[in-house]
Amino acid sequence: QITYWTRQLADLPDHLDLPTDRPRPTITTYRGDYLTVDIDPTLHQHLTDLARTTGASLFMVLQAGLAALLTRLGAGHDIPLGSPIAGRTDHNLDHLIGFFVNTLVLRTHTHDNPTFTQLINQVRDTSLHAYAHQDVPFEYLVEHLNPTRTLSHHPLFQIMLALQNAPEATFQLPGLHIDITPGRTHTAKFDLFFSLAEQRGPHGEPHGITGAIEYSSDLYDPHTVQTLFDRWVRLLQAAATAPDRPLGTIDILTPEEHRRLLDTWLDTGTEVGTELLPARFAAQARATPDAVALIAGDSELTYAELNRRSELLARTLLSRGAGPDRVVAVALPRSAELVVALLAVLKTGAAYLPLDPDHPAGRIAYVLEDARPALLLTTLATDARIPGGAAERLVLDSAEMRELWAGHPDGDPWDAGVTAPPRAADAAYVIYTSGSTGRPKGVVVPHGALLNFLEAMRQEVPLRPGERLLAVTTVAFDIAALELYHPLLSGAAVVLAPKEAVPQPSAVLALIARHGVTVMQGTPSLWQLLVSHEPEALRGLRMLVGGEALPTALAESLRELTDDLTNLYGPTETTIWSTAADLAGGRGAPPIGRPIANTRVYVLDGALRSVPPGVVGELYIGGAGVARGYLGRPGLTAERFVADPY
Repeated sequence: QITYWTRQLADLPDHLDLPTDRPRPTITTYRGDYLTVDIDPTLHQHLTDLARTTGASLFMVLQAGLAALLTRLGAGHDIPLGSPIAGRTDHNLDHLIGFFVNTLVLRTHTHDNPTFTQLINQVRDTSLHAYAHQDVPFEYLVEHLNPTRTLSHHPLFQIMLALQNAPEATFQLPGLHIDITPGRTHTAKFDLFFSLAEQRGPHGEPHGITGAIEYSSDLYDPHTVQTLFDRWVRLLQAAATAPDRPLGTIDILTPEEHRRLLDTWLDTGTEVGTELLPARFAAQARATPDAVALIAGDSELTYAELNRRSELLARTLLSRGAGPDRVVAVALPRSAELVVALLAVLKTGAAYLPLDPDHPAGRIAYVLEDARPALLLTTLATDARIPGGAAERLVLDSAEMRELWAGHPDGDPWDAGVTAPPRAADAAYVIYTSGSTGRPKGVVVPHGALLNFLEAMRQEVPLRPGERLLAVTTVAFDIAALELYHPLLSGAAVVLAPKEAVPQPSAVLALIARHGVTVMQGTPSLWQLLVSHEPEALRGLRMLVGGEALPTALAESLRELTDDLTNLYGPTETTIWSTAADLAGGRGAPPIGRPIANTRVYVLDGALRSVPPGVVGELYIGGAGVARGYLGRPGLTAERFVADPY
């Protein structure tokens, strides 16, 4: 028999990873509680009928349903359950008083999305083999298998299921009415123990299933356990009605949960208007022409100057072939000309491809070869560092371009008649991913998505006219778009940090003090560098954090320095940030927050179904921020950019 169990329990999971209300303690305290539960007679009858038609016992049907539920709740597809067994295999023990109960480990595999009938058949076969090999004491089995032991959970299984189907003994005393009251203690031997008993009517008909769930109060709250039981009942009802239906298609969410997950929590609809970034920037320049728009080194540009210079360059780019859905690569140093060039490309309706001249030549060469831009903008300082390619080069500080600027000293900054206003579906920029999971991919972000993002940031992180945001991120990283365009649509100023300043915390802090910076966005790594160097220099600064997971300790340090702290999350494919969380005044692990305007965020399983709250799934993001796809890679786009199921 030990050979059977060694084979049957080989490679058993160390523990079932279910969502809990609290982290599992390092050492089990055995503190627990219980919840009384019942299954109505109608479902009891249906389950009994199903057991009969499949040649299984009612216990096997319940076991199959529980294994299926645990899989749907994130426990995986290899589900071990504990089950007590009487241990009276010898008929000579029938009338002998004594405790012979043993514990079996019943293992169920839920791979390949079986039907409920198929799962019952598997459970029946596994259970019958287990019953035939029930004589090995559980303690000896643990000693022999020697699983990874820990004081945090029970070995081999953490969830037990028991069904008592023997008739209850009657106890009578003359003149007394006697009720049987289960004894309950506030302890729990396992994470969850489903202890159930069949009830029968006067003629032996199914009359419901009653019992209790004993649970670890270190892990679970009563509401969570009740919800888990309700999901089990819901799954059993659906499976009993249609047992040949694949388990993965059974909906374990209630209508109210669907409404909350898909409507209440995703009510982000916001009107953003139809004017896109170029027109909105021009309108802001008209409204505040003399306000400082950009500070780069020792130079300052007002809104009027920045608009005029970007307009003049846009005309030149149009004459060189820039236009809607054409790509213009921008390989410029961190200077005023960089911002001018990006705005100019947007004004033409073309998409800019930002390149960091300090990135490895191999990456730049790959990006240029893959994107095949129509134009490449450089300066005398960067031109020699950019690998050759088929794109026409335009050196912005060449003699030719200096003549262009000199020939239009007093050009009308509001004359946009010769530029090409983009449409919402036109590409605004192409950003290449890091390539950490393979080849870098060019993500094509349309103007409509960029505008929606900027409008969302005006809601989440509003900037006041006159505020100053320190831009520290390379333009080859998409989050730089917030640093450049959010201030320019708000009447605020961009302070462009030189490349040599960002790795030096003292230089960054000096820029903050010198220019009166009020807002800064940075990765947790950068914020940690600054906090470790001189935290008081950051006091009162409005802080935006994103690009990496925010450690709890760093969040606490930042909270002590500001009452305006926002954690941001989002992949490049959904336009910079998709969720935002106001962390001021909070405590503990920082969340990624809620979806921004016109954005829908789902947690789905492998079949694109919503998982219950607290259950691990994959994050899917939909809405106005979704990019057009990957440049020149339709197959990968179709694989990653799936239709919104809701």
